[in-house]
Parts: sequence; structure tokens; C-alpha cells
Amino acid sequence: MNTGSNEPGEVAVATGQIEVDGVKSDSEQGLGSRAPEFIKARRVLHVSWQVGVFVIGLAVVVAGIIMLPLPGPGWVVIFGGMAIWATEFVWAQLVLRWTKRKVTEAAQRALDPKVRRRNIILTSIGLVIVAALVGFYVWKFGIVMPWKIKDQ
Repeated sequence: MNTGSNEPGEVAVATGQIEVDGVKSDSEQGLGSRAPEFIKARRVLHVSWQVGVFVIGLAVVVAGIIMLPLPGPGWVVIFGGMAIWATEFVWAQLVLRWTKRKVTEAAQRALDPKVRRRNIILTSIGLVIVAALVGFYVWKFGIVMPWKIKDQ
């Protein structure tokens, strides 16, 4: 394999980037702006583009933060805003790469049979404790409805 080759499906060892059928993998693309070339060529247009991307990303992140205590997919929306920022800003690309790596590692750990067995045991113990507490409460105080139903 030649490191300078442009053959599809080959790995560029020198740069560490993976290229399959002429397309770099998303996690291995270079850092920097992904704006169209005609926008990057003009400084004022590129800065305006970055301001627009920042404002849109900020609106999405703020919406996600608002959704955290309210019903809605808060974290998903926050990471969506980060993905919008990552189209233009290196710091957001690095944060997103780090987050993807940590989520992948956590998923791999969760699939480990020892960890799964431990989690199942801990969940079962927790359910038994909650059932015992609920049973004790019902035995001690009975079931009292918070509203009064009158026979008509």
C-alpha cells in the first residue's frame, strides 16, 4: 500500500485519515470550516457565514437547555446545536469528537457481560427494596386516594 496513493478504500497512514471510495470518514475529516469554497474565498462573507452559524447553533443549544427541565429531548437538541457549531468552529468539532468517543466507550462498557450482569443485579435489588417500602407503606397506612368520591 502506498501512502501517497489515491486508490479508493486505502488508508492514508501518514495523515491518519481513513478514506473509503474517495470519501473521508466523518470522525477523521480535517478540522476547520465546512463552508462552501465561494464563501471561504471572501473574508466578509465567511465571517457573516460564521456569525449566522453561531447564532443558529446558539438558538438550538438554548432551546435544548430550556428543554432539560421541560418535556422534550433536551440533550439531543443540545448535541444537535453542537453539531451545527461543529460545521464551522474547531473547538466545537473537538468537543463533538470527544463526546462521540466517550459515548462509544460507554456503550462498549455497557455491552460487557460482567457490567450487564452487575447492572441487572443492582436493578433487581433496587426494585425489591422499592417494593418492600411500598408494601410497608400500604400495610401501615393503607391506600388513601387524594380525592373523595361520593356515591350519587
